[in-house]
Amino acid sequence: MVFGSTLLAFGCGDDDSMVGVDAGPGRDSGPRADTGPRPDTGPRPDTGPVEGCEGGPLAEPLPDCTLAPLPSTGDLREDCVQRINQFRAECQCLPPLERWVDGEACADAHAEYDANSGVAHDGFRNMICTPGGRGQNECPGYRSEDQVIGLCLQQMWDEGPGEPFSEHGHYINMTNPAHARVACGFFTTSTGAVWAIQNFSN
Repeated sequence: MVFGSTLLAFGCGDDDSMVGVDAGPGRDSGPRADTGPRPDTGPRPDTGPVEGCEGGPLAEPLPDCTLAPLPSTGDLREDCVQRINQFRAECQCLPPLERWVDGEACADAHAEYDANSGVAHDGFRNMICTPGGRGQNECPGYRSEDQVIGLCLQQMWDEGPGEPFSEHGHYINMTNPAHARVACGFFTTSTGAVWAIQNFSN
């Protein structure tokens, strides 16, 4: 299994029978430059409705919707939720997901468990903790927390809609209308590899 910025383990959810498997070669466009440190500027102000979304959610995401990460709030889990909501709002006019604070300890446990086993979605599949959610995305072994926020979540969104689930599962989990909340969890190994989990729930 190869980890980091070249391959993603595909999303795991209620309709996904295959977990802990890499998406395979060619699933993304290869390594991209790190986005660099995100300045701590405090909470992002509410800017109101996204321009062009007056008609409500779009049936399909805008093509090639590549977004620079938002300024950091100083809270990594909040940054993760805001990044997901940034894609939802600016790329498809979807409403925001709620930060699922009560699910964050389990998301952290999933990240640590998977880092130790070396198998993505291992903790989710083995139901090592609750509440674990109904769908999971994972960034296995990235080089930094900034890379998770700036690169991995963009790679997941870039999968877009379609079949099979193994090739589009991250995007599907990020946009599933049955999901109302997301809990982000993180674990950094002794070698500095960052494993990041996003657990989705209704």
